[in-house]
Amino acid sequence: MKTALSSFLLLFFAIISNAQDFKTPVDYLNYIGKETGTISRSTWKYTTTVAHTKNARRIDATRKSLVKSIQNATKKIEALKDGYKGDVEYKNQLLAYFSISEKQINEEYEKIIDMQEVADQSYDYMEAFIMTRDLVNEKINAEIDKLNANQKIFANKYNIQIGEDTSELGKKMKISNEVFENHTQLYLIFFKVNFTESVLLKAIENNDMSGIQQNSNALEQYANEGLEKLKTFKPYKNDMALVNSTKKVLEFSKKEALELSPNAVSFLMLNQKFQESKKTMDNKAANSRSKEEIDNFNKLVTQMNAEVGNHNKTINKFNVERSNSINNWNVTGDNFIAKYVPID
Repeated sequence: MKTALSSFLLLFFAIISNAQDFKTPVDYLNYIGKETGTISRSTWKYTTTVAHTKNARRIDATRKSLVKSIQNATKKIEALKDGYKGDVEYKNQLLAYFSISEKQINEEYEKIIDMQEVADQSYDYMEAFIMTRDLVNEKINAEIDKLNANQKIFANKYNIQIGEDTSELGKKMKISNEVFENHTQLYLIFFKVNFTESVLLKAIENNDMSGIQQNSNALEQYANEGLEKLKTFKPYKNDMALVNSTKKVLEFSKKEALELSPNAVSFLMLNQKFQESKKTMDNKAANSRSKEEIDNFNKLVTQMNAEVGNHNKTINKFNVERSNSINNWNVTGDNFIAKYVPID
């Protein structure tokens, strides 16, 4: 999300004793800048809290604090009945921005939180959640752009020159946007294979041969697609840590598709053959079983016992590798955000 007009903070520093009586347009903008500056700081506090903590209560507390700062500013700006000497256009645009921002943060963010709760149930849900979140931010950014345009119109009308937003707060918000965007792009690549992998593992657990083959093919496809995307991906500050971590996850997922899945299918086919043979033997009286049938079944039992050990060994090996690659991605992702999103 863009900083809420932190450029106001650059303009003026005098404090107006009587908010309703502005001697100059500079006084008027200065008063408004004081209120929007408070919102900017609350917005930044919310952003950095989201970046540096997973405590839901703390995040929600800063969100409510942001809403409260918007509401307080709204009351003060609404009190400027005549704006600046009857010129209320900029004031009204500002109030419209406050109203939309409060609605987005209150209502739309609640929808986003609800979507987030089910986002990990499918790639489509996760993609929809991220797209909705970004759309909300785009709406607010669009309103900020309108507000900035109206600010310039007001300033030009009264021959006031406004510089570009070069405040520390503005810089921090810009950095945060870039870091989160970079992280999100890699996260979607990671999540697509990670989710497909979880479905594949469920199929293996349920002895679902068609499910194993179907999701194995999908996993290999998504891993290859992700690896291709990484070739042209531009990492933030040329920091390859999260890119390399994502690559390792993709390479491991591809290995699962090419090695673990065939192993699982082979074991299931052997087990199916064993179960059918056992059923046949169980349905025959002992004295009616031929020596050849007994020998073949005993060979199958020996083969099955050996393959059970090999299969379990393979499953355990992949479980360890999978856990390491996923944990490494999560830690690297957290470190990436902690490293580049300013704390205060």
